[in-house]
Amino acid sequence: MKRTISGMIGKGSIAHNERKFIAENVDAARTIRNVVLQSENVKDVYHELFDEAIERYNAKQKRKDRKIEDYYEHIRTGKQEKVFHEAIFQIGNKDDTGCLSREGQIARLALLDFAKDFQKRNPQFRVFGIYLHMDEATPHLHIDFI
Repeated sequence: MKRTISGMIGKGSIAHNERKFIAENVDAARTIRNVVLQSENVKDVYHELFDEAIERYNAKQKRKDRKIEDYYEHIRTGKQEKVFHEAIFQIGNKDDTGCLSREGQIARLALLDFAKDFQKRNPQFRVFGIYLHMDEATPHLHIDFI
């Protein structure tokens, strides 16, 4: 049977991905089946990526009000920027690839394989979170990146 493969850009919710809260569409009894492949603190990743550049930027500023104390907070509280981006990938749908079906298990393996080298295939991103959800209707992968 044919399956669709879909990818989309999500809003991005680390709390949802890490199951810090359980949404209505989540079967809490199955959260144990979820797989966390990578989970780094987004603030720590910002410091890793931007602290040196911010230090150089601040050194050039003559006015104190133009200096940036914390780039993560600068972006988080800004009006136009997004702290991070999220891609969601799914194989099939709830009717043909449900999480509990044999097809769902095959999709699970395919998504895990896809996730394995995502960072290597996309060096322009800095991936900090990869989560496979098996507690909703269909297996799907959340990949969070800057």
